[in-house]
Amino acid sequence: MATSLVPFGSGAPTGMFYNFRKEMDQLFDRFFTGENGGSQENAIAWSPRLNLSETESGYEVSVDLPGLKPEEVNVELRNGDLWITGERKSQSESKDKTWHRVESYYGEFRRGVRLGDDVNAEHVSAEFNDGVLRVHVPKAEKAQTKKIEIKA
Repeated sequence: MATSLVPFGSGAPTGMFYNFRKEMDQLFDRFFTGENGGSQENAIAWSPRLNLSETESGYEVSVDLPGLKPEEVNVELRNGDLWITGERKSQSESKDKTWHRVESYYGEFRRGVRLGDDVNAEHVSAEFNDGVLRVHVPKAEKAQTKKIEIKA
């Protein structure tokens, strides 16, 4: 079974509690980053959104990385853990612009997903299209579900 480091509040948005949490998140964002979006020095760390699915033959991990290029992202499989790291550079250093609000997160990120030791590390593949990284990690043959026929 695969487990992942999931950011708090990743559940489906439902009801008045979702609206309350959203308002509280905005309140804390304004408090910690300032009303005008804050600066790079006090921006909170960011973590790209990650989706994990499992089939009989393997795992599929997709990560939203808008604005990044494939060479700015590293993918590693170590001891059954899939690590996706990289850095989004700040674009607010332009000398001929006055920034009034910066809501995009910048800086280094690291996401880890525990897949287990039953993966085939030799056949891991990754592709990067339209700002989405997709990594396919096949299961080892011994870990794949085998249907047992019942004889009558």
